[in-house]
Amino acid sequence: SFSEDEIADDRLRMMFVCCHPVIPPEAQVALALKTLCGFSVTEISRAFLTTEAAIAKRVTRAKQKIQEAHVPFEIPVGDELTRRLDGVLQSLYLLFNEGYKASSGDKLVREELCNEAIRLTELLAKHRAGNQPKTHALLALMLLNAARTSARQDDEGNLLRLEEQDRTRWDQPMIERGMSHLRESASGEAVSEYHLQAGIAACHATAKDYSLTNWGRIMSLYDRLMEFDDSPVIALNRAVAIANSHGPQAGLEAVRAIRDHEKLASYYLFYSVIGELEMRMNNREAAAEQFRKAFELAETKSERAFLLKRLQSCEQTPTPS
Repeated sequence: SFSEDEIADDRLRMMFVCCHPVIPPEAQVALALKTLCGFSVTEISRAFLTTEAAIAKRVTRAKQKIQEAHVPFEIPVGDELTRRLDGVLQSLYLLFNEGYKASSGDKLVREELCNEAIRLTELLAKHRAGNQPKTHALLALMLLNAARTSARQDDEGNLLRLEEQDRTRWDQPMIERGMSHLRESASGEAVSEYHLQAGIAACHATAKDYSLTNWGRIMSLYDRLMEFDDSPVIALNRAVAIANSHGPQAGLEAVRAIRDHEKLASYYLFYSVIGELEMRMNNREAAAEQFRKAFELAETKSERAFLLKRLQSCEQTPTPS
């Protein structure tokens, strides 16, 4: 039997191996996703918005580093463990995200990936080493989002926007578990990006109706999140919150102001968001053009079907040319 300083689950121990400091952080996550979770290089490259060649190289290098450094298959202790926890949390976060929005195939959500991420994070949160505010914040973030999965598609498998979802289908016990971990995450002094993202998820999960969503609070949480991570994807989500608090024109301006937005050039949601905002301003032709671009880039069947529907709704009332 293992002492309580070790994590009984082999996969969690493997995760700590993947997150050894000899491996560069971006390669740690790639290796964990590849070896632990069976992700393909293609899926990992999408999660990182980078090329397959770059990911393949990262994984190969990481494996070499483990061999060269003779990294032992064990859980570190003390300060070393604290240092490596960040890499483990990042891997679990990406694993959950890939499940929550499958990057290719017929399914929008790959529940087995979400469940696996939740299982591993719960395991970590229960362990002496992982029982820290940011672990609970990450777990809260996962549970509050996963609670809404069954309502993200209708019975025919069509994608539903947040405002179209039947909130009675959200998993209330799971939301309560998420809120309980969110409360637990407030015990420390430090605020992590997981705390802020869990806060955003909580705003959505606790709003009884779409019209009651506290967009002002969501916007200020995104502002704080940008201090941690000013990635274009976070900035795009912030632009949506701005559009919902200050109107579509303000939202479009926020989208145009995104730094490094060229990284979003292959990201279908970038065009989909602009399309929705143009649509709200009744610029149907401009909206159709954006939905068309998004459609060409979308990888999953349900996303493509959704975008086709949005495209058709632009074209229903033709604008005089």
